[in-house]
Amino acid sequence: MVSKNLISELQTERRNEHSTELDQLSAKEIVLLMNKEDHTVAQAVNLVLDSVEKAVELAVDTIKNGGRLIYIGAGTSGRMGIMDAVECPPTFSTSPDVVQAVVAGGESAFKTAIEGAEDKEQQGAEDLRKIVLSPKDTVVGIAASGRTPYVLGGLLYAKEIGAKTVAISNNKNAVISSCAEVAIEAVTGPEVLTGSTRLKAATAQKMILNMISTASMIQLGKTYENLMIDLNVSNYKLKERAKQMISTITNLSLEESELLLEQANLKVKTALVMHFLGAAREEAEQKLAYSHGFVRHALNKER
Repeated sequence: MVSKNLISELQTERRNEHSTELDQLSAKEIVLLMNKEDHTVAQAVNLVLDSVEKAVELAVDTIKNGGRLIYIGAGTSGRMGIMDAVECPPTFSTSPDVVQAVVAGGESAFKTAIEGAEDKEQQGAEDLRKIVLSPKDTVVGIAASGRTPYVLGGLLYAKEIGAKTVAISNNKNAVISSCAEVAIEAVTGPEVLTGSTRLKAATAQKMILNMISTASMIQLGKTYENLMIDLNVSNYKLKERAKQMISTITNLSLEESELLLEQANLKVKTALVMHFLGAAREEAEQKLAYSHGFVRHALNKER
């Protein structure tokens, strides 16, 4: 069990010396102070980039080999995981189960704070059992305090069955770091509002998760230059974006790009290979499959 006596010792629970008069400040003074404090977040993340890189490497290896990237957290930390996971299917056309989030209290915890759920260590393990966690998967535990029982339970179970593990926290020498292959401790310090880790701590978590998912997907061939060519064209905005990307890469007109996109079954990658290699859709899809989804590889093999 996690010792509850550690709470008062956490940096995220200490009073911020710059905000002790917070209740007497004007609205302008409050937002200026918060903005100044937020400037320190990127600096804290900068100090842990080597560890973030290792987490990316684990994620890439996991997904390449048919595993899943699974975030587990409670409260705000869990919601950060949900926010990152749900954006992967529309942005990178991943299956919803490839990057997913498990949150203390279940899906309802995204809308309503279920504070007591985080104290159930065994529930973290049980929730991972429910999604049939396997040794092929990578579990990323997220906890600002670094000692949330629910997250700790999940990481311990993941380690027990041989899954890869990453711990993201906002305190030094976090408890969850001790049971993870990769420990990311982005120390953001005391919050403007004491203990409210939905502020700087959560911002740092979001930045780190952005890096893990985005860098992983780039390494998996989901982009061309800085364009999200594997997006899921599911609405008008995304179709317009897809047309513009094709036009930018091929120098075709938007009208020609739209026709090519339609011929490619709304797949930008397929459209690009069709255009540059003069291939039919089925042939372009086959070349992409042989190249593990990397457009550059598919083109370079033929050019």
